[in-house]
Amino acid sequence: MTVCLSPNGSTVYKGQAPAEDILVGTVAGIVRLHRENGSWRVAGRHLDGLHISSILLEPVQGGIFAGVHGEGLYFSGDGGQTWEPRMNGLTVKHVFSLSTAQRDGSTVIYAGTEPAHLFESTDYGQSWTELPNLRNVPDTERWTFPAPPHIGHTKCIVVDPRDAKVLYAGIEQGALLKSTDAGRTWRELAGFAKPEDTAYKDVHRIVLRPANPDDIFMPSGIGLYASHDAGETWERVTDRGSRIGYPDQFLISPLDDRVMFMAGSKQSPGRWRDTHHADSTVMRSTDGGRTWAQAGQGLPDSMRGNIEAISLGSYPGGFTIFAATTAGDVFVSEDQAETWQRIASGLPAISKVGHYRALQETAA
Repeated sequence: MTVCLSPNGSTVYKGQAPAEDILVGTVAGIVRLHRENGSWRVAGRHLDGLHISSILLEPVQGGIFAGVHGEGLYFSGDGGQTWEPRMNGLTVKHVFSLSTAQRDGSTVIYAGTEPAHLFESTDYGQSWTELPNLRNVPDTERWTFPAPPHIGHTKCIVVDPRDAKVLYAGIEQGALLKSTDAGRTWRELAGFAKPEDTAYKDVHRIVLRPANPDDIFMPSGIGLYASHDAGETWERVTDRGSRIGYPDQFLISPLDDRVMFMAGSKQSPGRWRDTHHADSTVMRSTDGGRTWAQAGQGLPDSMRGNIEAISLGSYPGGFTIFAATTAGDVFVSEDQAETWQRIASGLPAISKVGHYRALQETAA
């Protein structure tokens, strides 16, 4: 099994045995890690010099797609050994997020971009068509991002497993959107937002509970939200005062969906520019997200780098969690985040846009 690890790509992979290869999306290309005799090593580098925003391993045909900061989209049909551009119809060249679905017997690939648009391909990336009504919702002029160049992006795209015509799209920052007609029309789910929020509709990730996809979990710039009615109403579960005040990554155990994992930093990136320190970690819930406890044994006590990518590789009877940071470290847990082992260090930063710059060691 191969697992991909990138800031805005797919996060859940399934196989018959534990993963032996990891494709890590960094600011300087894709690094392949391979496990041999129980140890991990760097086994290859691909798309050198390109800032990888997202990687998608499409599970039916096995193709791999890589969204690149400012350079569009690349495709590999041979497990990541060789790559070719697939940008026909992509009018926005920063592919920020990727997702896929099986709809009417065919594979559909979705690409979210910066500025925030959404494209789909029904021919495996050979051509792309924009779904323009993503932007025909109120207040698109308020879509932005705190860091320069202050342009909002389509941070995540999620498909309801019961109905491939039901899509969710998260705009960072600006909106949580839902479509029930395969992206032809959209409406905003704004019930989570409050006028006093310190970040404006800051959607980081949308995760549907497998047993009941009407249960949605949404890490955001001001904490974790949960909805139990498909996004119509929301409650905030954690806030800026929590151990992870700025949650980004979120996974649900394939063995027990009451067990959840959340990664992020103590404070928001606005503070990193002053402290150059994220103080990131992993937390775990065993009660469906109601309460959380730190689950970082084996992680550094106070990590300078932020955990900007996390993925899960499941196999019969178990699963492995992989996490990567802006400091170029990759960690693995094979016991449901009880303990962690560092399996790579010194890689180029794994980072959403320019987050890694604010966390580099400088003469502060």
